[in-house]
Amino acid sequence: MDAMLDPTALQTLWFAIIAFFFTGYFVLEGFDFGVQMNVAALGRGSTARRGTILRTIGPVWDGNEVWVITGGAAIFAAFPEWYATLFSGFYLALLLLLLVLIVRVCAFKYRDKQDSPRWKNSWDVIHVIGGFAPALLWGVAFSNIVAGVGIDRNHWVTTSLLGLLNPFALLGGLTFVLLFWLHGTLYLTLKTEGELREDAHRLAGILVWPTIVVGAAYLLWFQLAHSHQAWTWASIAVAALALIAVVPLARMRREGWAFAATSLAIAAAAITLFGGLFPFVMPASNDLANSLTVANASSTATTLTVMTWAFVIIMPLVLAYQGWTYWVFRHRVSGDEGPVPGSGLVEKARRGYRQAFEQD
Repeated sequence: MDAMLDPTALQTLWFAIIAFFFTGYFVLEGFDFGVQMNVAALGRGSTARRGTILRTIGPVWDGNEVWVITGGAAIFAAFPEWYATLFSGFYLALLLLLLVLIVRVCAFKYRDKQDSPRWKNSWDVIHVIGGFAPALLWGVAFSNIVAGVGIDRNHWVTTSLLGLLNPFALLGGLTFVLLFWLHGTLYLTLKTEGELREDAHRLAGILVWPTIVVGAAYLLWFQLAHSHQAWTWASIAVAALALIAVVPLARMRREGWAFAATSLAIAAAAITLFGGLFPFVMPASNDLANSLTVANASSTATTLTVMTWAFVIIMPLVLAYQGWTYWVFRHRVSGDEGPVPGSGLVEKARRGYRQAFEQD
């Protein structure tokens, strides 16, 4: 058992990199989910108003989604045992999540294909589901991963689908929903104008209180009952202080700082979950000896070394590109149906690309 809990430096590094990918996903895609939730909360029966809400994430949502694809690929390459057990044992739950994410993509692509209010309203319902459902499912899934599930000697998950819907996991789902909803609402205060911006301010002031209470209950439960590390008390404190700071920052209309605070809270919560999980990747609730750990679930040292060099070379380019994208689309979105500010530069780049590859 001691060898199982003694990972090498490379194995530990790749556990940290996977935690980095999912932390980035939750921070970036989290506000996308929150914005979609607000299609219902702030849409007020107006198709145009809901369109404005969705336009705030139109240029960036698909780039944010890439983080989870990369994270999943990293688990497959770096920890194949973890990947096999996780995706087979959570098959139905992850299939449902995948279906929701696919339909969510269709909602973004097809909503504006027709001018019919009925057509747009139908896709707006899908947008709302595409915001709430993934947040809830991610919360339930990650809560079961960090708390542990039944695993046999062959590393098959024995916990049923209904068994995954335990009180701790459901509280985790609610926490993810509230935190992402607040995060997306503060994003709207940064990206909209006029009445919609004021409504987002008011909603953020309401949402912050249940988010603090539910989030505190969830992280304390995790730390006291499931965490394997004492240092994660520090990340819990950071998450708590960041959420509490949202209250005065939102009242002072420090929109950027309030959004940064929820970003920090989400990052600290993710660090708490991954940090408390280490050195396990899937603890067995029935027999700890059947657990998957960072040491016994990883690929070979050669594989991890090659992956590390690829990460070091490619990741800075990805971060630079995504940072540039956010800079280009940094402007507020108004209620008109014109192009999103900054989209002209992107269209110019697309035309140049087409011309370059159409030449003989």
